[in-house]
Amino acid sequence: MIRFIHRLILIFSIIWSNQFTAQLVHPTDNEAFIQNEVATVKISINATYLSYILHPDSLESNTEYPATFIYSSSILTDTISNVGFRLRGNTSRYADKKSFKVSFNTYIPGEKWQGLEKMNLNGEHNDPSILRSYLSAYLLKSGELPSPRNSYVKLFINNEYKGLYYNTEHIDEEFIQKRFLNDYTGNLFKANYGADLTYLGSNPANYQGLYELKTNTGQYDFSGLIHFLDVLNNSTNTSFPCEIQNVLDVDLYLKTLAIEILSGHWDGHAYNKNNFFLYQRPSDNKFVFIEYDMDNTFGIDWMNINWATRNIYDWSPSNQTRPLYERMMETPYFKDRLSFYIDYFLSTSYIQNNLVLLLQSKQQLITEAALQDNYRELDYGFTDMAFLTAINQAWGAHVTSSISSFILNRYNTAGIQSNYFGLANPCTNSINELASSANQIIGIYNLLGQELNSIIYNEPIIIKYKNGKVLKMYFNN
Repeated sequence: MIRFIHRLILIFSIIWSNQFTAQLVHPTDNEAFIQNEVATVKISINATYLSYILHPDSLESNTEYPATFIYSSSILTDTISNVGFRLRGNTSRYADKKSFKVSFNTYIPGEKWQGLEKMNLNGEHNDPSILRSYLSAYLLKSGELPSPRNSYVKLFINNEYKGLYYNTEHIDEEFIQKRFLNDYTGNLFKANYGADLTYLGSNPANYQGLYELKTNTGQYDFSGLIHFLDVLNNSTNTSFPCEIQNVLDVDLYLKTLAIEILSGHWDGHAYNKNNFFLYQRPSDNKFVFIEYDMDNTFGIDWMNINWATRNIYDWSPSNQTRPLYERMMETPYFKDRLSFYIDYFLSTSYIQNNLVLLLQSKQQLITEAALQDNYRELDYGFTDMAFLTAINQAWGAHVTSSISSFILNRYNTAGIQSNYFGLANPCTNSINELASSANQIIGIYNLLGQELNSIIYNEPIIIKYKNGKVLKMYFNN
């Protein structure tokens, strides 16, 4: 019962604190991201151009070649001529099942399709379930964090079926505009592999290989990023808690970090200095941390590390510098806030049974397209049975855990490791009033007056306080 009340306090606290955080919007899924069917994407491209793209000597090239794009579903059929087509990804460029990028604005500046300038088609060659990226994006969205919209499509190139692909929204100025309403004119930086957020001096040239400016490129202003890294790395321990909150939306970062840890996303910033963006909001000049490409998650491992049990406060590698994660964990208040969000997600969206049901529904949707996908088997020999059983059975080798067992193990170990004290922000007087009042809860009951020891989703509950106040509410799962 004490643990239940404690988690209710966390929920009330996050609802209250979100009123004072810049509100993010997750746009609705349009025809480009259909959720209840697998659409078809057909690429028609000159055979010579395709041979250039797939040639072993060209795998690192980002050269785009003209192609025709045809999209079809039960509600839409559309043809776009003269799109740009190329490979995308890092190590996935060397996979037998490639990942591709479609650019609608390569040859016609400003051209968009369904409000998109680009489309990312990921082969998900590491993952026998083809579900891990989808689940990671779901958790980010459930935490009201910036996350790409997504869907599944069947990809054909020159009428050859290339398999089932994960269609994920490209992070660019369009992505920012749709999520930061009236706050979308700031600088967006893509962090390339190796961007560990260390300070490299005041010369912008020192950062241009690691951080790509994706918006306002005509100005090419790195001053905000450099100032942020200067504060992050060079603030004294005493001044750091307040100074970092002036240049970074710390709460959004710590929420994202909680999902990074709970999903076992070792290929993110905190462990592998990879797969993130930084967006500087013009309204307050604070940076927002944005996670992406979360396919190496939920039991996929190449480092002989058990990510389901790894300590949440010791996530980064011991022999490398990760100043953002490390300084957060060295600051009692920020470490406590990570605990806060870990507990919050364990109480709301990170529930094994609910997530397994979600995955089973999505698996049923994509099964036919997946079983017809011969490219899925080329890299690691993933069989049809490997796909069909991937939610509850581990493939082995680099797939060390099933998704279901990873969630359960991570839920149990994170719950034990997390140690939330409710420390006050040393830089403000904004004591969480709802949390304070929630501390006076004396009981939680259903409508029949029976005391509860767990959250009942989508059913009314009665909360009684010490001062005699009674509150009726319910939680959406």
